[in-house]
Amino acid sequence: MASPVHITFLGGLGEIGRNCAALEIEGQILLIDCGIMFPDTDMLGVDLVLPDFTWLLERADDIVGCIATHGHEDHVGGLSYLLREASFPVFGTELTLGLARGRIEEAGLLQRTELTPVTDGETWEIGPFDVEFIPVTHSVPQALATAFHTPQGTIVHSGDFKIDLTPVDGRLTNLSRLGALADGDGVRLLLADSTNANQAGYSRSESNVGKVLYNLMHEQEGRRVIVACFASHIHRIQQLADAAIAFGRVIAPLGRSMRRNITMARELGLLQIPDKSVIDVEDVDRYEPGRVLVLSTGSQGEPMSALTLLAGQENRWLKLHPDDTVILSSHPIPGNEHAVTKVIDNLFRQGVEVIHSGIEDVHATGHAKAEELKLYQSILKPEYFVPVHGEYHHLVAHARLAEVMGTGHDNILIAEDGDRLVLDDDGLRTVGRVPADYIYVHGTVGDIGTGVLADRRILADEGVVAVIVCVDRKNRKLVAGPQIATRGWIYEQESGDLIKDLAARVKGAVQTALADKADQNQLEKAVRKSAGSFVADKTRRRPMIVPVVLDA
Repeated sequence: MASPVHITFLGGLGEIGRNCAALEIEGQILLIDCGIMFPDTDMLGVDLVLPDFTWLLERADDIVGCIATHGHEDHVGGLSYLLREASFPVFGTELTLGLARGRIEEAGLLQRTELTPVTDGETWEIGPFDVEFIPVTHSVPQALATAFHTPQGTIVHSGDFKIDLTPVDGRLTNLSRLGALADGDGVRLLLADSTNANQAGYSRSESNVGKVLYNLMHEQEGRRVIVACFASHIHRIQQLADAAIAFGRVIAPLGRSMRRNITMARELGLLQIPDKSVIDVEDVDRYEPGRVLVLSTGSQGEPMSALTLLAGQENRWLKLHPDDTVILSSHPIPGNEHAVTKVIDNLFRQGVEVIHSGIEDVHATGHAKAEELKLYQSILKPEYFVPVHGEYHHLVAHARLAEVMGTGHDNILIAEDGDRLVLDDDGLRTVGRVPADYIYVHGTVGDIGTGVLADRRILADEGVVAVIVCVDRKNRKLVAGPQIATRGWIYEQESGDLIKDLAARVKGAVQTALADKADQNQLEKAVRKSAGSFVADKTRRRPMIVPVVLDA
């Protein structure tokens, strides 16, 4: 009987982001990615969201490594948090490791890992895992699919991918190798990207975007052009640079990650821009507007990003003028639509011309659409299939595509975060769950907790009422108060009578509790209950009630 393979999903199933899965053979664990998720608008004050590492940290000594499929933050951004509690090597291509290195280095955790570069087509033995790295096209260069040759047969993880037949760098998805895996011993299990499973047709080639950008650069002659895109999108940056240079422009990176990634990609030979064509953003005003292209971060409307600050005329390096054109060469990540729209509105307020994907084809997705996914299924012909990377409706759509392409209904499993699967001689099935809650990060503090987030929502929606009393518990007397302080509930200066009535209600409750020899906790409870019921009855609101009981 061959050793079983366990697959545990810690994130990425049912959301866009937090991608993290764990393969386990004979008690040893190999991670596939460790990413973050950017917060929704209702996650007040939250900077990012992590997978729940509870189960993983209980097994920290069993982790033999992490495969970084590509360099996007939703796949490698969580490493700098997990490495605080565990130590393991990270395997990925040169660019992927370069992109991951920034956060790890900033956290001072490079000594807790070994960044191990791999190349296309290589096979590595990592603990009990026989791992093959297969090139795929995506919106960031050097992305990988991974084939795990296990006692239970070959497991293929697609990584994020599209089937781009004319990629900017000429590095194609190796469909022939994937076909060879299927025609050999066969693919026992496929885990595949589902992001665009509900979108018909094929994704556009990145090269087609380059043609649009070239034409726009021609149309904007004489005007300064600012383009916002992902700093990791090296192919997009290359095409923008080529178009700029063709029309006599210099290139000024704006934003820390943009500067860092352009420097790194040029050093790795992945970005071809002559030294004379790159300038510091501080020197932009030395050039005629029509001779400048600014490459900026912030295409997703992040609050402190270069583009957001620019739109609010708060960027220290650059100020917008009416003769500027801003191009958003991206598409909003689900949940970011409002933030992006706000930035666009602020740009228009500055009088600039704004071009985005709703006006021109200035962006191409990095994820395969339905027809590409069907082609992928037809090539790999998996015995079992689990859709990954996407919101739940994406997973369902991908499962239906797989069934259309011949995978049996009973051999398709739609998993969610926290599910633990086993692949053994009897097939694939769910065998349990592990913790998979959202871990909220605010600043440098990990997991502010759902309770803190709930409190923030109450404060934002209903406000806060603080009730302060001073008591002599020994003599069972109210010494001073109640004093009422409120923020976000009512306007105190116009609601004096309501405040007096609230104080009277609390006073009565406190005197009753003192007569009953209440302790500190019971007094606080009496204050909270009496104030809360009064506020709800009189205003139909439920602000946060903060009782403060002082003992004289």
